[in-house]
Amino acid sequence: MSVLFLVVPVALLVVFAAVAAFLWAARRGQFDDLTTPAIRALHDDAPPPAGGTGSAPPPDAAPGPGNPRAPDAR
Repeated sequence: MSVLFLVVPVALLVVFAAVAAFLWAARRGQFDDLTTPAIRALHDDAPPPAGGTGSAPPPDAAPGPGNPRAPDAR
């Protein structure tokens, strides 16, 4: 029964902190636009720029004879 004297104040502090965090976020406009972030996730990424800088791995990423950092495969 004496544990209630500890648990109830701790629970009230947690509730107060949650309400304070919600009010802080609401006053600063965190909940103004709820639809745009959800739609933004569905948009495609921009295409990579043309000009040779594609998605090829850098030369030190794969081991091979042309890579000076790669161990010898002998």
